[in-house]
Amino acid sequence: MFKSFPFSVRLAGWLLSATIIIYGLYILRETLIPLTFSVLFAVLLYPTCAFLERWRFPRILAITLSIVLMFTVVGLLVYLASVQIVGFGQELPNLEKKANYWIDQGQDFLSDNFGLSRRKQMTEGRKYLTEALKNSASILTGAVATTTNTLVSASLVPLFVFFFLLYRDFFRNFFYKLFDSRHKRRVNQAIGRVYEVVQGYLVGLVSVIMIVGVMNSAGLLLLGVPHAIFFGFFAAFLLLIPYVGLMIGSLLPALMALVTKDSPMYAAGVLAVFGVIQFLEGNFITPNIVGSKVSINPLAAMIVLILGGQLWGVSGLILALPVTAIVKVIFDAVESLKPFGYLLGDAEE
Repeated sequence: MFKSFPFSVRLAGWLLSATIIIYGLYILRETLIPLTFSVLFAVLLYPTCAFLERWRFPRILAITLSIVLMFTVVGLLVYLASVQIVGFGQELPNLEKKANYWIDQGQDFLSDNFGLSRRKQMTEGRKYLTEALKNSASILTGAVATTTNTLVSASLVPLFVFFFLLYRDFFRNFFYKLFDSRHKRRVNQAIGRVYEVVQGYLVGLVSVIMIVGVMNSAGLLLLGVPHAIFFGFFAAFLLLIPYVGLMIGSLLPALMALVTKDSPMYAAGVLAVFGVIQFLEGNFITPNIVGSKVSINPLAAMIVLILGGQLWGVSGLILALPVTAIVKVIFDAVESLKPFGYLLGDAEE
């Protein structure tokens, strides 16, 4: 019936609907972000839960064991990271000494090339430091509030995951009723496709992180950068933030090389190694491992990443691609929305 309206009316309806949806996503972000993460984790844990249920485990016990397993893996990763961070304490004297050296070199450079005396540099430095301290209270308050909200939201994720897995048959029946029992087969196909896309994306992402982490660590070991394995996998983990995460992760090892090595060329080498790995990851590794699972064209991916970052910050950057992949599956399953699914998909040659 909607197709009987003039195109201008339909276009206005689409734009109004999109505006309302985007505004709602922004206003309700503190609730929707943990819910969205919970859906992804529930889909990821479903095979483990289903495996335990096939072995006669009660559903509640199977779900509980699956969640405990997930937190055990996360806790182990946090422990390994904390061990590496503690090791940084041994580098602090060297870092302080080298930092003071580079500060002196910077002051000499400014004095020799721009005529800025050390006294004037110190005066300007104190002025900026005073301004920074004035703003530090509000920044600290905002950081504490953000951290508190994040921890509260994160604490709800296991509970949401538990109920999503517990009531998965209930939600399936809801979709049967929503789309009429005549479309039961198509609903099952769409739900199966959603599971396939999300699991494929998450498993592929983990594979990419492991491959890039090994490459990063190997490059840093060849350059002799301390704590190479930690820095390598830390930068790889930042691939959760598409396109820019790996380069952000290169700054810490570059800084470490700058203050622990005799030549700044080591820091330049770190940036060069990570730049090459970024190129390989973006053009070969991720497209071949993850791209085939998501099937979103690069233009649509860039747009949803920008929108995700503007709406939900870092969480939006992480969630943008898997959520868009789910939306594309829904669009492809609904006849009236298939053009939008086609618009998100890979362009035909």
